[in-house]
Amino acid sequence: MAHGRKKKVHLSKMYSFRRGGFEEDHSQIGGPGFSRVIYCNEDVGSQGMIQNYADNYVRLTKYTPVTFLPKSLFEQFRRVANFYFLVTGILAFTPLAPYSPVSAILPLIIVIGATMVKEGIEDWQRQQQDHEVNNRKVKVHARAGVFETSQWKKLKVGDIVKVEKDEFFPADLLLLSSSYEDAICYVETMNLDGETNLKLKQSLDITSSINEDWMYNNFRATVRCEDPNASLYTFVGTMQVNDQRYALSPQQLLLRDSKLRNTDYIYGAVIFTGHDTKVIQNSTDPPSKRSGIERRMDNIIYFLFFVLFLMAFVGSIYFGIVTNNDLDGDRMKRWYLAPDRSDIFFDPKRAPMAAIYHFLTAVMLYSYLIPISLYVSIEMVKVLQTIFINNDLNMYDEESDKPAHARTSNLTEELGQIDTILSDKTGTLTMNSMEFIKSSIAGTAYGRKVTEVERAMAKKTGSPFRYLEDEKDAFSHLSVKGYNFEDERITNGRWVHEPRSEVIQKFLRLLAICHTAIPDVDEETGKVTYEAESPDEAAFVIAARELGFQFYKRTQTSICFMEFDPKSKKNVERSFELLNVLEFNSTRKRMSVIVRDDEGRLILLSKGADSVMFERLSKNGREFEEKTREHVNEYADAGLRTLILAYRELNENEYQEFNKKFTEAKNSVSAQRDDLISEATDEVEKDLILLGATAVEDKLQKGVPECIDKLAQAGIKIWVLTGDKMETAINIGFACSLLRQGMKQIVITLESPEIVEAEKSGDKNAIAKVSKSSVQKQISSGLAEMKASKSEAYALIIDGKSLAYALNDDIKNEFLELAVGCASVICCRSSPKQKALVTKLVKEGTGKTTLAIGDGANDVGMIQEADIGIGISGVEGMQAVMSSDISIAQFRFLERLLLVHGHWSYRRISSMICYFFYKNIVFGTTIFLYEAYTSFSAQPAYNDWYLSLYNVFFTSLPVIALGVFDQDVSSRFCLKFPLLYQEGVQNTLFRWRRIFSWMVNGLISGIIIFFLCTRALNPESYDKNGKTAGMEIMGATMYTCVVWVVNCQMALAVSYFTLIQHIFIWGGVLLWYLFLLAYGALPASISTTAYNVFVETLAPAPSYWIVTLFVVVATLIPYFSIKAIQVRFFPGYHGMVQWIRHEGQTDDPEYVNMVRQRSIRRTTVGLTARSVARDNNLYNLDRHIER
Repeated sequence: MAHGRKKKVHLSKMYSFRRGGFEEDHSQIGGPGFSRVIYCNEDVGSQGMIQNYADNYVRLTKYTPVTFLPKSLFEQFRRVANFYFLVTGILAFTPLAPYSPVSAILPLIIVIGATMVKEGIEDWQRQQQDHEVNNRKVKVHARAGVFETSQWKKLKVGDIVKVEKDEFFPADLLLLSSSYEDAICYVETMNLDGETNLKLKQSLDITSSINEDWMYNNFRATVRCEDPNASLYTFVGTMQVNDQRYALSPQQLLLRDSKLRNTDYIYGAVIFTGHDTKVIQNSTDPPSKRSGIERRMDNIIYFLFFVLFLMAFVGSIYFGIVTNNDLDGDRMKRWYLAPDRSDIFFDPKRAPMAAIYHFLTAVMLYSYLIPISLYVSIEMVKVLQTIFINNDLNMYDEESDKPAHARTSNLTEELGQIDTILSDKTGTLTMNSMEFIKSSIAGTAYGRKVTEVERAMAKKTGSPFRYLEDEKDAFSHLSVKGYNFEDERITNGRWVHEPRSEVIQKFLRLLAICHTAIPDVDEETGKVTYEAESPDEAAFVIAARELGFQFYKRTQTSICFMEFDPKSKKNVERSFELLNVLEFNSTRKRMSVIVRDDEGRLILLSKGADSVMFERLSKNGREFEEKTREHVNEYADAGLRTLILAYRELNENEYQEFNKKFTEAKNSVSAQRDDLISEATDEVEKDLILLGATAVEDKLQKGVPECIDKLAQAGIKIWVLTGDKMETAINIGFACSLLRQGMKQIVITLESPEIVEAEKSGDKNAIAKVSKSSVQKQISSGLAEMKASKSEAYALIIDGKSLAYALNDDIKNEFLELAVGCASVICCRSSPKQKALVTKLVKEGTGKTTLAIGDGANDVGMIQEADIGIGISGVEGMQAVMSSDISIAQFRFLERLLLVHGHWSYRRISSMICYFFYKNIVFGTTIFLYEAYTSFSAQPAYNDWYLSLYNVFFTSLPVIALGVFDQDVSSRFCLKFPLLYQEGVQNTLFRWRRIFSWMVNGLISGIIIFFLCTRALNPESYDKNGKTAGMEIMGATMYTCVVWVVNCQMALAVSYFTLIQHIFIWGGVLLWYLFLLAYGALPASISTTAYNVFVETLAPAPSYWIVTLFVVVATLIPYFSIKAIQVRFFPGYHGMVQWIRHEGQTDDPEYVNMVRQRSIRRTTVGLTARSVARDNNLYNLDRHIER
């Protein structure tokens, strides 16, 4: 081949459409879904053609300057707690209020304001991105063949634009021409789907020659096409130029936000603008997900509302009764209220109304039971937790330069409660970096390399495979990405000496020709690299190159490659005419090309899945079928992905007939277009002659077995949902230790003789009936077997056909019961829809938290369906990442994400919420008891501003510090003792029992504080002058005790102190004293009951300090005592791990192993469980733990 400058690629027929006119039925155009008409290069409004299409201004913000205030306020007051505080704030302006209106409204303004500021900042950042995009520049045809620079936002439908190299397309464009003479261009779609390989686009023939600015002066065209939609890979329409119509396809569509590469410039007509473009149509909001803790927190709020209204109701009834009895003739019981001349609030003659008014007042007074700053505090904590996740260097992948990225902050605690992980295989557990490793040609197996699965199987069976490691290293210096093949029989041209060398030649030619890869020749070295649509395809072209069949050039009508000629014993250049490419899709499961060789023969070359290829072989083409099937099964056992290669020769008449039908189908814009294409290709892809099979290895990602081992020890169930063959999936299961020797496999398939017989009959109803019955019987049988033998570990393996019936409404519950009881579940040949349905079944059927993880577009359904979706930012694009809640670069990072960050986040949020309710109940209890003490007269115990600032300043910051920084154990211990994770799975820290225990603790603390303070201060003299304590002294002393108690309680609850926590906890107490000084120094008209109360009364009195110390100690003793007894005499698993840390037993292997062994059970999978199972210890261990 020639070296030097890279040649321009000519590929007008690569996607096999005819660039000419047609006369087919266009009934769809103009009908529903196909009503768009674009007049290209026309002035808007000329000839009466007014187009009411969207402009090109794109706004992805949630708010506008006009809507921010009303919309944001609406969002805030949708929360019942915020709405309640708004109502009480409004009522504070009435005579009913027990406190001043400003003190009631200010905390609400602070809390709502903080949340709105956060929302505003986030939306402003989005607005800045919008501004940058909308003001990008592009050249637009203005008049007389002159292109002027304009902003993206000013583009209109029908404009002609000129986009230059490395620029983004400003809207969805129809490609008219390019700098290449046959009007092709290269497009990078990374912003759309994350794929880095270049896509090739080509214009229609009729416009390909209009490639200069001045030529567009007189250009006019009318495009009729589909309406705006979200489908990135389809486009149907027609273009009318000079009264001739031409069919349009996705090959002419350039999507907004994709980039022009390796092409100097293109001209395009604007088809869709702004929010009509396909990329914006795809940018829908992900499904709204709320954590289980958040939902339970709402229930607690509702419970507290019930308690609040109950307290107000009971107090009002009591108040009404007492008020009614205030006047007994001339005697007044509560003379100090002057009931004989009081207004309606204390008027004995109108006691029912007084009770109703009291109820409204009490509802306002008891509002401090509800933590006003709870929601905003939790939001702040979660945002900070996501920052920790995003900046964790242990989850940063150097190779891809990608850190973990939490795309939402409202699910961090859910990471600590995962019960089941549903994982894709390819690209998630494996690398999706394919290597050509084995092949079967003419019934002979080639390739001596050993796969990772074979090594795992060898270890499983105890086979002596030491030589494999030596072999693995022997050729490491010769490694080529995508190629890991070694067999001296056919490498270095020695294939010519094989008995069936002519078949080998056809096999390797097929690899070099049957693909859609784009060659890239290095100008200096002449080395050829390839841009392929998938890693598999790249591996095939590279393998052909390494074995002597080097594809290096495409032209408009040909494909060129070099091969070794057995006759001349030299490398020769060959050029085959490329006629058609029959593309691969998930329905066809095959791909073919039709070429004319240098001898004039018409040849169809095809490669595809064994499930569709063997049935398409001719009677004379099955010579190697039996051996090939054997090899394919062996390759599947070795965890390899296989494809069948076959060919056939066509006669001229047969090809012409096919080409006419195929071209008509491609140009059709009817609803049956895909069916017509499928019908045309089916007629030619038959009577094939088998050549052999390829096998590529998709290696396990680094650290996958170890990660699965830790997750399994944490008690997390792991399901694999894959589209691969059953044998491949099973062997990958062994390689990553999801399966192990001795684990009983329940395999559900549809390969029984009855089903085979039914399939031969062709009766779809009979097939469905027999298949459903078979699946139901297999599930029932497996369930009975599992229940009968509780000492065994089971694995469930089910194929896609069986899964379709297992997910039926009348079977799915039994299927779920069987699956949940198994240690491992592997679903093979699963479609994207089945993946989503299985995820939904597990989520709704078990009621537990599920996590789905995948890397491709086929995983989007299950990622969005699961409680938490994890996207792997791999090589299959960014669809999974864009749909996910959190993205990571490697599966192994899931270990730290869940066991460390998940455990910490769950524990922090749970403890934080419990503590929030505790401190509010302490405070609310003292208010209620004081009001009862004053015969429910709605008299608050504290000054107005004491009430208002309790939640906002004196007690809120320590809680936030707890939610952000607390660690019960270090990250090293989280990973060393994975069973700690079960705290979250079993929800031990946020179950109703623990929530109520904290509430009871708050109630007891409030009672102790109130009664000790009242008894200590009344009726004894308060100071040396003999004065007794009034309401202002009583309130300030009791408030001081509350602040000390709740902050000291926080200090007792914290497991891991940082400087920030010390500052917030003790700073909260200090802030109270500083506030007393500052507020008391204000004029009496402002400070009211707090005027100089600390300086003149509290601080000089020893009794104040003694009472404070005594009350704080007495209040904390019950909690401290119960906690000490629990930790010392009844430690849970968590307590045992903490004892290891506190008592320095980390180096005591016997004790540490005893604690860690509790992570291994009969149903545990992973490396450790496999090692223990080998020693037959699992069953005995289970019995020991149960005792």
